[in-house]
Amino acid sequence: MAKRIRFDAESRRQELPVGGGGGEGGVPDLISRLPDEVLGEIISLLPTRDGARTQAISRRWRPLWRAAPLNLDVDDLSDEDHKRIIFATKILSEHTGPGRRFSLTGFRLHNRFAKIDGWLRSRALTGLREIEFSYEFQISPLPRPMPQSALRFAPTLCVAEFACCSFPNEIVSELNFPHLKQLTLNAVSISEGTIHAILSGCPILESLVLDGNIGYRCLRISSATLRSLGVSDAWNYKEVRLEQVIIEDAPQLERLVPRPPKCDDLEIRIVKAPRLKTLGYLSKRISTCEMGTMIFQKMVLVGHPNPTRTVKILALNTNPNLDIVVKFLKCFPCLEKLYIMAFIQGRFKNTKNVRRYASLKCLDLHLKMVHLIRYQNNVAYASFVKFFVLNARVLEYMKFAVARGECDAKWISYQHNELRLSDRASQCARFDFEADYLDSRGSVCIQAINDLATDDPFGR
Repeated sequence: MAKRIRFDAESRRQELPVGGGGGEGGVPDLISRLPDEVLGEIISLLPTRDGARTQAISRRWRPLWRAAPLNLDVDDLSDEDHKRIIFATKILSEHTGPGRRFSLTGFRLHNRFAKIDGWLRSRALTGLREIEFSYEFQISPLPRPMPQSALRFAPTLCVAEFACCSFPNEIVSELNFPHLKQLTLNAVSISEGTIHAILSGCPILESLVLDGNIGYRCLRISSATLRSLGVSDAWNYKEVRLEQVIIEDAPQLERLVPRPPKCDDLEIRIVKAPRLKTLGYLSKRISTCEMGTMIFQKMVLVGHPNPTRTVKILALNTNPNLDIVVKFLKCFPCLEKLYIMAFIQGRFKNTKNVRRYASLKCLDLHLKMVHLIRYQNNVAYASFVKFFVLNARVLEYMKFAVARGECDAKWISYQHNELRLSDRASQCARFDFEADYLDSRGSVCIQAINDLATDDPFGR
């Protein structure tokens, strides 16, 4: 019986292709045995240049790249602008399609509008599922037009990102995006009617980021599927820009991320979002933030609201005056993670009695993590931190992001004594000091807002 088993195993090994099929040293090439459809999907997930190089593996692989769903990242083709144009044109003329992903970012328009339009009309991109399109960023009073051909993929798109361009308003009312789950518009000129027409044509949209756009003052959200929303106004005071966000009905919304406003008059009103779990960054530049009976005006609580228990993650972009922060803890008593991005200029309010707020349900039962960004070594900061150290009974982790050059072993040892970390209310709490913050005011990247695999976009 043992001899027969060995013989059968040896027979099977001899039947497998070796050598020229991609294996080395006689090792069987099992990948090449996969069906063409599977290999095509693998190739389409590779960077553009790597996908094209699979043609050199063997005769078996040679026709696969041209038939696989095309993943074309123009920026990946070369470091030189004119070579990227040559290579992209060649690929689109030779590939038979269909398209999976087309990425053209930071492109210098000059007199190449017809060239881009021709690319987008190529048969190789038919059935495109993902598009990333933007011109080179520049301050210009006349937004550069996005080719209407970029919207011919509306019936098949699942992910779309447009930036630094002017949206073709005249044809959008005729379009539907039945498969679109993720939409990002960044520094785009688009009318209020157009943006709402797009949203009404996205029946399964899950993630939406509208960042720094012009052309509309009010954004109204009514979506049965939306789970993540990122919004921000624009720098340009001369143009029509976002001033009001009204979430009328969003039963699945879990995440609302107002990226740092550029102006001081943004209003946010949440009428119905019963599953909201992640909120921030909130700042004084948001003139009004209203959630049911809860109203904050420039971070100051107005009235006596009912607490909201769904919010677990909160990010504040402010010099964290303890009086203000504690009011947020009372409004969100089930909060588990707190991020505070402190402005470099200015100081925290010095709170001498750090125990006068000790009777907070959030501190006793729920708050597990505090991340303080731009921590500075002074009495006011230390007083603020000691409030959490001495009162957060279930705290597991507290992180301090400090300026580079300050975070050496001697400085950290001094902070441990100054902040009374040995007297912590939660004995299992860990404290980390890291020199890792970026010099920006509480920004969270667009990719993190769109990443629905995690509920915490601020932890990236």
